[in-house]
Amino acid sequence: MINPKLFDELAKKLANAVPSGVRELQTDLEQQFLAMLQTRLGKLDLVTREQFDVQRKVLERTRNKVEALEKQLAELETLT
Repeated sequence: MINPKLFDELAKKLANAVPSGVRELQTDLEQQFLAMLQTRLGKLDLVTREQFDVQRKVLERTRNKVEALEKQLAELETLT
């Protein structure tokens, strides 16, 4: 899950980028930007860092097993 503080900071940066003549609407703009960001980013199929690390370790173990089996097969093929 993405840190909600990141959404707040990004919404404020977007609102601050608005021309000064529109600044009186800044709070409203921040809320609208925040809602838009949460909606758009919420639709993405993202995983947490922890989930990513777990899958990386599973992949690494699987890769090591495949390499060991390939080596074993190569050795068996030389015997025949």
